[in-house]
Amino acid sequence: MEANKYLDDISEIKNMMSRSSRFMSLSGLSGVLAGIYALIGAYMAKSNINTYILSTNSSELFSKTEFNEVYGLSQLATNLLIIALCVIIAAVLTGVILTYNKAKKSGEKMWDVSSRRLLINFIVPLIIGGFFCLVLMQYRVAGLVAPTTLIFYGLACVNASKYTLGKVRYLGYTNIIIGLIATQFIGYGLYFWALGFGVFHIFYGALMYFKEGK
Repeated sequence: MEANKYLDDISEIKNMMSRSSRFMSLSGLSGVLAGIYALIGAYMAKSNINTYILSTNSSELFSKTEFNEVYGLSQLATNLLIIALCVIIAAVLTGVILTYNKAKKSGEKMWDVSSRRLLINFIVPLIIGGFFCLVLMQYRVAGLVAPTTLIFYGLACVNASKYTLGKVRYLGYTNIIIGLIATQFIGYGLYFWALGFGVFHIFYGALMYFKEGK
């Protein structure tokens, strides 16, 4: 009995140490909603692309050469950029609000050492990936932008997962794999983007929501 009590005490101490070094109030519901926003954005982007194809009679929009030539600073590129920014802003605001509410309910601080570590480890790979995407656009290889965003987002999740819920790591691995596969299917990046940022965000967000708590 005494041995079991000591083991239980040690286990409890380990759990407390783990929680003190991790930001555990990350909202699973925010992941679900971010996935929904991504799917809506992908649908809107696809609609804009279809409209462009019909207006220009260009069936080769997604070829390696034609896509890079027409992408430039066209109205299509502007529309896609606006859609992407709206999705990002909506996902970030939703994540901050829901995570704040969850942290408040659980009595955890929203901004402390663990949350700062989480943010730093998450944002650094994203910034690097963003600059790399600009380089891809500079050299007119826009077909690799979608796979690159998936890969670097996956790396950001893996890098930050040691400071938050473990399932974030698996979301990262999933997006890295999807991004690597997408590099072999240039022209279908939007579908892979919707799969990684949309479907799997909803899947892992739902798991976190029901297992870790609302």
